[in-house]
Amino acid sequence: MHLPGDGPRRQQVRCQVRCIDDPELHALGIYILGKYGQKKIREIQEREAAEYIAQARRQYHFESNQRTCNMTVLSMLPTLREALMQQLNSESLTVLLKNRPSNKLEIWEDLKIISFTRSIVAVYSTCMLVVLLRVQLNIIGGYIYLDNAAVGKNGTTVLAPPDVQQQYLSSIQHLLGDGLTELITVIKQSVQKILGSVSLKHSLSLLDLEQKLKEIRDLVEQHKSSSWINKDGSRSLLCHYMMPDEETPLAVQACGLSPRDVTTIKLLNETRDMLESPDFSTVLNICLNRGFSRLLDNMAEFFRPTEQDLQHGNSRNSLSSVSLPLAKIIPIINGQIHSVCSETPSHFVQDLLMMEQVKDFAANVYEAFSTPQQLEK
Repeated sequence: MHLPGDGPRRQQVRCQVRCIDDPELHALGIYILGKYGQKKIREIQEREAAEYIAQARRQYHFESNQRTCNMTVLSMLPTLREALMQQLNSESLTVLLKNRPSNKLEIWEDLKIISFTRSIVAVYSTCMLVVLLRVQLNIIGGYIYLDNAAVGKNGTTVLAPPDVQQQYLSSIQHLLGDGLTELITVIKQSVQKILGSVSLKHSLSLLDLEQKLKEIRDLVEQHKSSSWINKDGSRSLLCHYMMPDEETPLAVQACGLSPRDVTTIKLLNETRDMLESPDFSTVLNICLNRGFSRLLDNMAEFFRPTEQDLQHGNSRNSLSSVSLPLAKIIPIINGQIHSVCSETPSHFVQDLLMMEQVKDFAANVYEAFSTPQQLEK
């Protein structure tokens, strides 16, 4: 059936179809899509480039921060060594012995305890200094990176002003002061318990010495004077020497700062959280194992077999082939503080600074505190 007006409508439809199928419009659509696609690709490339530059900048800042950590550790070692030698003054006892006093044996016994205590405390405190400074300088480094990234943005608050940085970092004085004094007391008691009854004439091999150090470490690291509790429920016995217990007033923790200085207290509490983490305990323990191993390596030079030992068939490489009287071991271990707490990079300090576990831990701390998400927590 033919309806009125049907013809023109059909013609209109056909015209629209022809218009839609017009090759020029196809070309125009492709051109617009192409431009849109190019714009999107350019935006993606620019975003990726910006992210790459930001990541490279952050990586550079992190690596620079680690060099600062190493230099700070080395610069603080003379202060640590001086504090140890002052509190554990074996040199005065050595001078007394040269004067052939009547109580010579008593002085030798004191020298025995002080010499071992001094070197063992040196290992503990140096390892603590390395790992604690890694935490502190990477927390502050993360905040400094965020501050630098936010320069020029309106309404941004400085996260770590220079005065706060200085006051926060001064909390390391606890390890060099009250913490060190308490650590000395605990280690001295442990040395007395393990070596107090050992005769000066008693001979010890390097293996015997290693066993004695292990027994002393067990006593020190099981000491029950601290109220620190790790997040996994275990007791963190060594943190107490690096920062005061949580019960200590915040003003004291913050080195006399006013409690109103929320920023510094926040930094201290974040440091405490890191010290309570299982990762921190693991890294510190790895450092201590390496430190005591290096201490024994240093002393091994004095336990080399003599020609007479070799003639009797003793193996040059055997750790038990050579024994020395305890009286001869005392001056050897007494001098180890100069290697352990040396500001000139010694094998001991270099080992600790270059350990992969320490580097990885530092990277994790920096990553956590150099991302804006951290601020929301």
